[in-house]
Amino acid sequence: MNRLSIVFICTQLLVAGCASYTAKPIDPDAQQTALENRRLNSPAVSQFIQRASGKEIAAWPPKAWDLNLLTLAAFYFHPDLDRAQAQRLAAEAATITAGARPNPTGGVSFQRNMDAPAGQSPWTNGLTLDIPFETAGKRDIRIEQARYLAQAARLREAEAVWQIRSRVRASLLVAYPTEALVRSQRDLQEQIERMIERRFAAGFASQPELTQARLTLNRAALALRENQKQGAENRARLAAAVGVPDAALDGAEISYQAFEQLLPVSSLPPAEARRQALLTRPDVLAALADYEAAQSALQLEVAKQYPDISLGPGYTWDAGQVKWSLGLSLVLPLLNRNEGPIVEAKARREEAAAAFLAVQAKAIAEVDEALAGYGYAVQMFETADALLRDQQKTERAVAAAFQAGEVDRLAWMSARFETAAAELARINALTQAQQSLGRLEDALRRPIAADEEKIEAERIMSSKQQPLGK
Repeated sequence: MNRLSIVFICTQLLVAGCASYTAKPIDPDAQQTALENRRLNSPAVSQFIQRASGKEIAAWPPKAWDLNLLTLAAFYFHPDLDRAQAQRLAAEAATITAGARPNPTGGVSFQRNMDAPAGQSPWTNGLTLDIPFETAGKRDIRIEQARYLAQAARLREAEAVWQIRSRVRASLLVAYPTEALVRSQRDLQEQIERMIERRFAAGFASQPELTQARLTLNRAALALRENQKQGAENRARLAAAVGVPDAALDGAEISYQAFEQLLPVSSLPPAEARRQALLTRPDVLAALADYEAAQSALQLEVAKQYPDISLGPGYTWDAGQVKWSLGLSLVLPLLNRNEGPIVEAKARREEAAAAFLAVQAKAIAEVDEALAGYGYAVQMFETADALLRDQQKTERAVAAAFQAGEVDRLAWMSARFETAAAELARINALTQAQQSLGRLEDALRRPIAADEEKIEAERIMSSKQQPLGK
């Protein structure tokens, strides 16, 4: 076997060990069909929820979908988690790239001496090998930088988990049903308007009273239409937050029990607990990991001032004589010493430091703002709740007087209308207080209510890694 055959065989063996490319095209029509066919009661959703929560589900589908169940369904369906997971896997794969050592290069040479003496081979064959050696610890620095970037990607994955939960809670809260109360107001005002119209015809009511009654009825009718429009939009937003089409919520009973009770201000986390939560927020830690990666990038550019070395052993068969050689090469840093990339890396480190400070300051401001607003929101709700109780007492008194014949039906209808308005005011105050509580949870990146399940990002993402048919 000659030398050319050996080179050819070695080349074939090296190529055989290479990875192959497999195309994976995306079919938009099939993707759209799959998205439109998503349903909450899918058995795959049940399997995921049990794995992600670590709890057995007694009955499937559940009788009512509460905040916890909708959040877990969103973790299964929402594409933001798939994207965050893919970004994390890419960052982890980059650590393999960072740790790869440069491959040696090989070559062959052939020369023919046209003036070779008779009886002497005119051919000179040679083999060369160039082995690079990195200096100044560049490989270790690259690995460190890639690990920090992978850590940041994992933290952003946890941040994506929380953001999905936050959007589900906010969408569920604004979808709190109020149409029945608004419809009741419209119906009561219709009765009031007819009563005043009959009184006007009989001469017992003035034109301004009738006009005012009709204007109030028009406003009530418009309020009902607006409430129905908002209800349809809020339902669509809730479906989008979960990651399913609007039709997936058809027939599903939604529970709003998580918003019925407000936490007293005294039960909020103390200052030390809030400070600890700020130090463990995923976005804050991710920004810190980005800064450390920028530090490693600067260290790498500084190390690049020192040239790498290439060792080049060679073999030559020259006219029947075997000759060995050894070469050494390196880049001579005469024209530049990597000054430009070093300055750029320093600027990016300063940028990463400023980004970390901005994220940290934003987190502190969010906590302070949410705490300041929640106390007043609770007071507003307590006031609205007290006013509703007073109005209910007034309505009962007017109803009793109507039964006794002391007041007319118009007074009773008016009292019922005011009670419905007070109930709406209470719901609005409750919604505002729950929104303030949600902002505080977002600032701390954890649920505060005792009955809400703790979100474990690692468990959720490991559950998504298992094969589940979507």
